[in-house]
Amino acid sequence: MKIFKIVLLTLLFGTFFISCSSDQDDEKPTKTAPTPTAVDLTVENFVYRGMNEFYLYKADVPVLANDYFASPEDKNDFLDNYATPEDLFYDGLVAPQDEFSWIVDDYVALENLFSGISKTSGLSYVLVRYCEGCSEIFAVVRLVLPGSPADIAGVKRGDVINTIDGEQLTDTNFEALFGADTFTIGLATLEGTNITNTDETFELTKVQFNSNPVFIAETLEVEGNKIGYLFYNSFTSDYDVQLNEAFGKFKADGVTDLILDLRYNGGGSVRTATDLAAMITGQFAGKLFMKEQWNAEYQAYFESTKPDWLLNNFNTTLKTGELINSLNLSKVYVITTGRSASASELVINGLDPYIEVVQIGETTRGKFQASVTLYDSPDFGRQNVNPNHTYAIQPLVLKSVNSAGISDYVNGLNPDIEISENFRDFGTLGDINEPMLKVAINAVLGNRISINNDFQKYEFVGESGMRDINYQRMYIDKLPALIEK
Repeated sequence: MKIFKIVLLTLLFGTFFISCSSDQDDEKPTKTAPTPTAVDLTVENFVYRGMNEFYLYKADVPVLANDYFASPEDKNDFLDNYATPEDLFYDGLVAPQDEFSWIVDDYVALENLFSGISKTSGLSYVLVRYCEGCSEIFAVVRLVLPGSPADIAGVKRGDVINTIDGEQLTDTNFEALFGADTFTIGLATLEGTNITNTDETFELTKVQFNSNPVFIAETLEVEGNKIGYLFYNSFTSDYDVQLNEAFGKFKADGVTDLILDLRYNGGGSVRTATDLAAMITGQFAGKLFMKEQWNAEYQAYFESTKPDWLLNNFNTTLKTGELINSLNLSKVYVITTGRSASASELVINGLDPYIEVVQIGETTRGKFQASVTLYDSPDFGRQNVNPNHTYAIQPLVLKSVNSAGISDYVNGLNPDIEISENFRDFGTLGDINEPMLKVAINAVLGNRISINNDFQKYEFVGESGMRDINYQRMYIDKLPALIEK
């Protein structure tokens, strides 16, 4: 493809003799000039402009250099080599080490996801393979969103799903089967290495659903100790007030220890993570929680003109102005798995220089970068957005560094006490005998207990939400003024 698509016409010239009057002029063929067809590169130019401006890994993508193209025509020629804006973004502008930047063609849907609104059946599940080398898989329900279609139907944590609409789940069909708006799950039993289908089925229809990430917030009284237990499912800023209310209740209950369960929490808002850290502590108000590191141009600009922009300090109020309820703890117990990512890891890494963080479970995902939504407007903000399309990009723009200078934990954060979930003994979330919570409670009490990790583990294939555009993402909601170039 080129910026002008020209159809080359082959004109066949011949000599035509017409028997007419002797003074008639010979007719000459008329050559028609080709008409160029302009290609609309509005979206592509927006995508390139945003990545050139803010992308964290700009230095690793040669075509994003400010002086790479000799002229606008050269740049348009490059942009026109890609069939779609998505192809340009992923194949032409994203650095090899970047797994987390993304582009959307509907920013309204993206904004809904950030607000906790999505179309869902209410199932959260993990997908694993039957055996080594086989294509058959099954799903295990990890949790069910309260009030969702799955909850109303009676699906519960620990249920094994082996079929959908009567069809065996495999590593090639599960996305299509779970992706339908209405589907029927077929349950199975898991005994030893045998999986046996049952006659129990549930028909589920997805609905638009608001999901409160404060899944469980309870004060557990164990052996005279008041232990706060928070199962927190996503750093969704629209529910910061509810999160703060949970800590208000912990405070009123006289909680002296906190177990923060982030086992399935893939991340979200940087500001919410910063405020959660302040709720856990409170004695470090105004001190550095996390410092941002941007691309070379913006880093130099911030350091020379606006150094405070790079600092995320422990807050005393929410964005709404509401006072943060703080527990003033000097130790916190955090439950993690390989599904714990980005903002979950930020809380652990940001608190670590200040208080003792006892991590229980599995090594985390290993994501320390944050993104921001860029719209097609003069300053990339939501105002004055181009009305002719709904594309937006969400590029990585910064990496997080804690007050001790720690970042780049590409292999994740390792637990102090190792335990994995056993599908045969999932337990009930919030119950003191649920295996991971039981280990955490005994860590609080100082009890030594044996931990059983000697059980059959299955190969991880995927999980619910893994194709969502905000999967395991961490993002900021503030956008700096553009640097004049």
